[in-house]
Amino acid sequence: MHREHRSWYSPALGRPMNLMTYGTSGKAMIVFPTSGGRFYEYEDFGMVEAVAPFIEKGALCLCTVDSLDNETWLARGKGAAEKVSLHERYERYVLDEVLPYVRGVLSNNDRVALTGCSLGAYHAVNFFFRHPDRFDLVVALSGVYDLQFSVGGALDGGSYFHSPVHYMAHLTDPRYLDRIREGRLVLCCGQGAWEDESLRDMRTLEGIASNKGIPAWFDYWGYDVNHDWPWWRRQMPYFLGKLGF
Repeated sequence: MHREHRSWYSPALGRPMNLMTYGTSGKAMIVFPTSGGRFYEYEDFGMVEAVAPFIEKGALCLCTVDSLDNETWLARGKGAAEKVSLHERYERYVLDEVLPYVRGVLSNNDRVALTGCSLGAYHAVNFFFRHPDRFDLVVALSGVYDLQFSVGGALDGGSYFHSPVHYMAHLTDPRYLDRIREGRLVLCCGQGAWEDESLRDMRTLEGIASNKGIPAWFDYWGYDVNHDWPWWRRQMPYFLGKLGF
């Protein structure tokens, strides 16, 4: 498997940022780490090994990125507007720097897939809903999609527009909805330990998707399935296989 580490000074963020790519062909998929995680986390916790057959046969190319969660949604002592401002700079980094790099690795301009576990799943879903012209597939495992966990109930400072269960409930623009409907959306969580918030938010999004006519696969695993890496290592190759990779 081809594996390459890259780092550059991000104009959007004003700091060096790191990423890793695995593979050089197939569908490009950007991987967001769990809460406050780093670009090497997906490999360290065995997720790259779990999906290696799809990479090695040329069906999938992963790009694992760094997060700024500890300075944005997980930061203490910051107001909502400050968190949103830095997150939107991170969004520009992903859209204007990472995405062109990934497309260059594969020598194409196709829409790209997104995935993540836990808070990484939040990022994957939020990026997809906000930019369906850039992304066409999401596999989100054990995510939380209500940003009130970070900014409280007011959702001020622009945070409303980064809380999928809120902005999607009121989205009526057919340009966005039609693009979203073209994509493939897979959300999964277990019903075991530490999955309560994921279950709540998935059920809310499932109702929204149904009301908006958005085709999506919401998969609820058993009561023994916890919010943890051993289950995510099972879930990711399972869904890739079902999606035809």
